[in-house]
Amino acid sequence: MNDLPLAPIDRLIRKSGAERVSEDASEAMANIIADFVQDLSTQAYKLAKHAGRKTITAEDVQLAAKEF
Repeated sequence: MNDLPLAPIDRLIRKSGAERVSEDASEAMANIIADFVQDLSTQAYKLAKHAGRKTITAEDVQLAAKEF
């Protein structure tokens, strides 16, 4: 279970071209997104910590994203 609202997930899927989206599909996508963001955040935190900072910057997030 995640805390992401399903309506924006549904809109993103529809924006990709889907005409209809089941609630199960939105929930599955939300779970995958939540897992991905958790992993990305962990990597960004490690980069900030390595740089001697407590604050995660956009650059940390962008560098972490390149690892995926």
